[in-house]
Amino acid sequence: MRLDDLQYASTVVIGRVTHYEIVRDEDIRKRFPDRPPTQSYLSDYARFTIAVDRVLAGQASPTLTVTWDNSTFGEPEHMDEGPYLIALRSPKSRTPPLRGPSATILPSAEPDILTVLQAPCAPAFFFDASSDEAMAIRRRFQKPAQ
Repeated sequence: MRLDDLQYASTVVIGRVTHYEIVRDEDIRKRFPDRPPTQSYLSDYARFTIAVDRVLAGQASPTLTVTWDNSTFGEPEHMDEGPYLIALRSPKSRTPPLRGPSATILPSAEPDILTVLQAPCAPAFFFDASSDEAMAIRRRFQKPAQ
C-alpha cells in the first residue's frame, strides 16, 4: 500500500458493506459459450452499498452505491458486512500509476458512481476498519488539535 495514492481519492469512509453483488459481463459470456458460466472475466466487477458510519475525507451521503473492479486479484464472491475503511475515487478522475510490469485497465461500466481506489497491480484501499492499514490511513486524515 502506498499512502501517497490517497491523493487520487475523492472520498474516504468507514462503513458497512450491504447489497454486495458480482455484476457479470453477459456480453462476453455470449461470445464464449463453451467456457464455464461461473468463470470470471476481467470485465466482471462488484457493486455494493456502503452504510457510512464516518467520513474521513471528501463528502458522502449516509449510503453510497459504489463499484469495485479488482482486475488484479478478482473480486470476492461474498463480503462480510465489516466495518471497513474504504477509499473511493470518481471513475472520471486520474487513476493511480501502475504498480506492476503491465495491466489491463478497462473503462468503468458505471462511470457516474464512485469506485474503490486501487492502483493497477496493487491492493485496493479497502481494509478492515481495525487493521493496521486502516489505522495508518486514519492518522493521515486526522485534523491537528487547535
